[in-house]
Amino acid sequence: MFYLGTSSNWSFTRRVLSMTHQHVYQEVLPTDALIFEGSAYDLGSMESEPDSILQHPIIPSMNHALHLINIASFRCGQIYHIFEESDFMKSVHEFYADDRGQRTGLWYIHFLLILAFGKGFSQTKTHNSAPPGIDYFAKAMQMLPNHNRLYLSPIISTEILCCISIFYQSLDCRSAAHNYIGQAMRLAMSHGMHTSMPVRELGIDVVERCCKIWWTIEILNRQMTCVQGLPQSIDDKFVQTSLPSFGGYPLKVSTLDMHIRLSRSISDINKTVYAIDGRINRKFLLSTKKALSALAGLADELRCKFPLDLDGKANGIPRASANLHLFYQQCVIVATRPLLFCFLKVRFESPETCTEFLGKSHTVRNLIQMCLESAQHSIRILLCLKSQGLLETFLAFDLESIFTSTVVLLMGPAIDPKLPNDRSWWPEKAYEIFREMVEAGNRVARLRWSELQQLEMTLHDIPSEQPQSARPTVTTRQNAAPTQLLSPDPSYVPASVEQSYQDCVPSEVNQSMDAEYGFGFSSLLTSAEMTAMANSIEVYDAEWVSNAMVTHGIW
Repeated sequence: MFYLGTSSNWSFTRRVLSMTHQHVYQEVLPTDALIFEGSAYDLGSMESEPDSILQHPIIPSMNHALHLINIASFRCGQIYHIFEESDFMKSVHEFYADDRGQRTGLWYIHFLLILAFGKGFSQTKTHNSAPPGIDYFAKAMQMLPNHNRLYLSPIISTEILCCISIFYQSLDCRSAAHNYIGQAMRLAMSHGMHTSMPVRELGIDVVERCCKIWWTIEILNRQMTCVQGLPQSIDDKFVQTSLPSFGGYPLKVSTLDMHIRLSRSISDINKTVYAIDGRINRKFLLSTKKALSALAGLADELRCKFPLDLDGKANGIPRASANLHLFYQQCVIVATRPLLFCFLKVRFESPETCTEFLGKSHTVRNLIQMCLESAQHSIRILLCLKSQGLLETFLAFDLESIFTSTVVLLMGPAIDPKLPNDRSWWPEKAYEIFREMVEAGNRVARLRWSELQQLEMTLHDIPSEQPQSARPTVTTRQNAAPTQLLSPDPSYVPASVEQSYQDCVPSEVNQSMDAEYGFGFSSLLTSAEMTAMANSIEVYDAEWVSNAMVTHGIW
């Protein structure tokens, strides 16, 4: 049995692919053409017999271990709390001073997990079917004690469970990741980490650490629950945890605060735009209006406190700021993409109706354009990160962003050939990012890339009312319906371009967007512009979309 809720990015893509395949080829999408979680890597050591004892992996020298720990801290620690540096590093030095002493206990498990992350981040250009760092991870999982033992040491145990969840997510084992972050949340709550913990009784260091742990758990839980398309398991009104002080670094506090607000925003979107029964809410357009109004309140703060120099002419972009901007754009996409799905279905069944309404309703067309522009902006950020060597090729969240963005950019031209403006350029750049991830050894990216190419090929085969010259130009490898999963075709991706994004974007792309839609794509919409977009949604638009959903049997 396999289930993913409608709000899941993977589920949304699967539904688009299945619907398009059914329309084009008049047959159900074959199971051989589908991708299921956990199939990207060979997890042989993880799937060994329960009674078998894995050998301890080779522990690196101290200098090498410090290198791996620093990499893990830089790549993952900027986003999430995975260990408390002072305590952890003290234990590392004690471990090596004792000639790599006792290899038991929770700290050693934690140590193995951090080494696994370090290996995952540092090992590139590998085509091994096993993920990097799996030997450390597998041994840590085998040594993990039962819940009663974890309960006795809640602080390090919750950090361990967060590490396990993030690592599983990187392997595309989404259910396991969701399960372990759920365990971390319940363990943290059972020790009151979601409350205002008393500093006088516990001490400032303990309270500060627990605050970091709790907010990491909440953010991860919300993100992974949304990835699964499932309902959230915690009510915000019961959370009284304060923000950590981070030793007097206000930017870190602001970054965490924005991350929390964005994670709550995407949770609200999944709860309101997508219905409880796994379908899109018939009144979703009114929910989209509320979601965009809420996001408008974050736009100016995001722009001012976390600016991005995407021109690359002055300074590099901070990785933490890029994460927030990508998360913000993902919120916009998830809130507006049901509109693309509805109009794609209407286009399949009645092209005239689709064209007529898109011509009449500037609001709906602008919302679709907003969704596509958010996807384009995400790709632009990811290209800048790639040019600076900061593209994340192991953790799942950059992959989530590029996958979500590419899907809607492929859908746009199928709804209207004029959407987006340079419809072939953006998928090419998206595939360039996918290629970077695949060449770094990310087998999950390879599978997602092949699924997107399959969707692109199927969309290209849609019978068209307009002349062939007006249709998107893409490369196809066959005319018949694909019967099995395809390997990514390198011909889809242009040669690597080692230059700033601004230099490689066709100038006519930005110019045409500015002229047609009245605001520059190159910058984030202001709060006032976002509010105006939200307020432009009228009851008439929502009623038409709702009636169209009934008429065309949309979810």
